[in-house]
Amino acid sequence: MSNSSERPTYSIIIVTWNALEHIQNFLPTVVKTDHPSFEIIIADNASEDQTAEWVENNYPQCRVIKLDKNYGYCGGNNRTAKFANGEILIFLNNDAESDPNWLHGLDKTFSNPEIGIAQPKIKSSEAPDYFEYAGAAGGYIDKMGYPFCKGRIFDHVERDTGQYDDHSEIFWASGAAIAIRKNLFDILGGFDEDFEFHMEEIDLCWRAHKLCYKVVYQPESVVYHLGGGSLPMGNPRKVFYNYRNNLTMMTKNLDHNPILRIFGRLCLDGVAGVKSLLSGAPKETLAIIRAHFSYYGQLRKTLEKRSQIKSVSKSTTPENLVYNRLIIVEYFLKKRRTFSELNFENESQ
Repeated sequence: MSNSSERPTYSIIIVTWNALEHIQNFLPTVVKTDHPSFEIIIADNASEDQTAEWVENNYPQCRVIKLDKNYGYCGGNNRTAKFANGEILIFLNNDAESDPNWLHGLDKTFSNPEIGIAQPKIKSSEAPDYFEYAGAAGGYIDKMGYPFCKGRIFDHVERDTGQYDDHSEIFWASGAAIAIRKNLFDILGGFDEDFEFHMEEIDLCWRAHKLCYKVVYQPESVVYHLGGGSLPMGNPRKVFYNYRNNLTMMTKNLDHNPILRIFGRLCLDGVAGVKSLLSGAPKETLAIIRAHFSYYGQLRKTLEKRSQIKSVSKSTTPENLVYNRLIIVEYFLKKRRTFSELNFENESQ
């Protein structure tokens, strides 16, 4: 790592497990980053495909942290963050490539001390004219906790025509490429490892909001993401984590008594399960059922976390960043497929 007194220093952390092909394809672009103050750390979750050895032989400028087992995304990042020297941590997926100048936009972002977390513009590496599913131009949630993005609502991904090129506040930043102040990450205790995969970044951002930090989208920083590199769309395991973790996230972070919201989500999840069954996807239905039982099994622990969050919170959920309608109704019934069609600002009043 080189240093510059005028710019923040960055630690780019890439967690990987038996994904040598991704590392070979995408790491070279990250190494070519044009910035005076960054380091790259490969967090190897005990891969058996010689990932660590390949990186050490081909990119000795990268640090490799060899973990003793597969701790997943959350655990791998949490453990590796302790070795980081940068003021800003960037957790970058192993199937993401970066624009050479991507850190320059983040320099501007983190010059504002009120900003704790930021996300670059995330575009598809396979179709570079389009946003990528996991994050696009920044994330939001609706009143029932369903996440969506500027540039992507459910499976509809927009072409990037510059329509979201304004630096703006967002509710959550994508874990595919999330930048956070190291001191804030430490205060928050890192990612909640009980999430394992999926929505852990939304939970992290929600908790940051409650400490009065802003989460923002920086369009001048661009990352290209393959997506589905860990768990492909429709995978029952992915379905399980999405449903379970959404319930857990809401229970932890909703400002008021979460019972009614959670009951509403359970009902909506039931409808989704029936739909999957009728659509010939019984494994998805089973994954939703398993997600609910897992949520119940963790409920006591989740409620303890909720109490801890409330005890240290300095603010409430930023309601201006929460869509006060049901995104499933807007999308499936009203056929509103893009963020601009939601009239978000007016309907959030």
